[in-house]
Amino acid sequence: MKKADIGLIGLAVMGENLVMNMESKGFTVAVFNRTVEKVDNFVNGRAKGKNIIGCHSLQELADNLERPRKVMMMVKAGQAVDSLIDTLLPVLDNGDIIIDGGNSHFPDTIRRCQYVESKGLLYVGTGVSGGEEGALKGPSLMPGGSPAAWPFIKPIFQSISAKADGAPCCDWVGENGAGHFVKMVHNGIEYGDMQLICEAYHLMKDILGMSADEMHKVFEEWNKTELDSYLIEITRDILAYKDTDGKPLVDKILDTAGQKGTGKWTGIAALDEGVPLTLIGESVFSRCLSAMKEDRVMASKKYTEKHTTKFEGDKKQFIEDIRRALYASKIISYAQGYTLMRTAAKTYGWNLNYGGIALMWRGGCIIRSVFLGKIKEAYDKNPELSNLLLDDYFFKAIDALVPSWRKVVAQAMLSGVPVPAFSSALCYFDGYTSERLPANLLQAQRDYFGAHTYERVDESRGKFFHTNWTGEGGSTSASTYNA
Repeated sequence: MKKADIGLIGLAVMGENLVMNMESKGFTVAVFNRTVEKVDNFVNGRAKGKNIIGCHSLQELADNLERPRKVMMMVKAGQAVDSLIDTLLPVLDNGDIIIDGGNSHFPDTIRRCQYVESKGLLYVGTGVSGGEEGALKGPSLMPGGSPAAWPFIKPIFQSISAKADGAPCCDWVGENGAGHFVKMVHNGIEYGDMQLICEAYHLMKDILGMSADEMHKVFEEWNKTELDSYLIEITRDILAYKDTDGKPLVDKILDTAGQKGTGKWTGIAALDEGVPLTLIGESVFSRCLSAMKEDRVMASKKYTEKHTTKFEGDKKQFIEDIRRALYASKIISYAQGYTLMRTAAKTYGWNLNYGGIALMWRGGCIIRSVFLGKIKEAYDKNPELSNLLLDDYFFKAIDALVPSWRKVVAQAMLSGVPVPAFSSALCYFDGYTSERLPANLLQAQRDYFGAHTYERVDESRGKFFHTNWTGEGGSTSASTYNA
């Protein structure tokens, strides 16, 4: 019997769907699962009659693979991955490839890549986005790790990935943890996109008093504009969905959001790198605030008078203003995400292809949208672009959107509707485009209480000064400027 092109361990929904996807593209796949009944059920059920080899042990899996062996793990991130690597190593040989397709944290992937390479094998950590449907019909794949592994997995990965304008939504991202880092930023941006859409919904619901059916029509229209994307599309469908009594299901869902942690990781990475990732940070905190349901109910009963102002303007115009504010905020979110990737690439020595990343996100993944094509064009024009806001297309777009954006944020504040993502995006824009910020006073404060020194506008950069502000502090300053 023909040996398998690739092996896959972990037959949960994503694993099974990836196997079916690979087989449908002409690859033979060997499968293993810790609970071996799952293997038998799969092989005799959904995979019956297909080029899928069921294996009852890791040794059997290894014996059924073409060399160099390629083994993809689809198991829960964390300790399970480390344990599986250790049990896999003895059955594999030099030059074989271990692939982690789970949502692993990128520092773990950096560590594992080093470890597996030290044993003479190759390691790949790949982001897989698109959920169950993507896994089956074509996900966005973001592989990174041992560069020598790429030629061997490239034909499989690019065949099974989604296609955007005929191009595969999968390319080599970079060394060690680069693939999982880019997937983490993708998930952070996903948090931001979802929060922005929720804020637009909140504004229409609470300020304009619109019904789910009315909002369904708005999102249907928005999906024909620059906002054309998977998340706008599913929001349109959710708002039209009726419960068994004919009423909108969305109105009956409890307003507490869950999270798996990738948005939090993105925020922590941004703090580590000193990058202002404000919109994604606010999106994570908004989920945390939503989870405080009991507290919020109590507070709402206490603060019945919130001193708000009723909206008196043109409803149709305000809906268009919300759309424009949403688009402007979305541009900011991606600009911040890309700044984080650029900064981390310097820290970790990755050579990331920013236009290529936008292309990988064009199809298959949760944040897929027409807008990503514009990001690809920006980086094709200038691969060294330090911030999307400096690109001509995005400059013109933002410039035209700012009046609506300000109107929406101001009205939200007056009406008492929280818009942390819309407003933090606008604050970032105003800060990023300000020649002078009040950090001069902040630096004076640091020097006053901690002798942390400051630079002067009338002296060259890199010269540091300390003032004895009280006449009692002496002239000794702290040795490190950033203390």
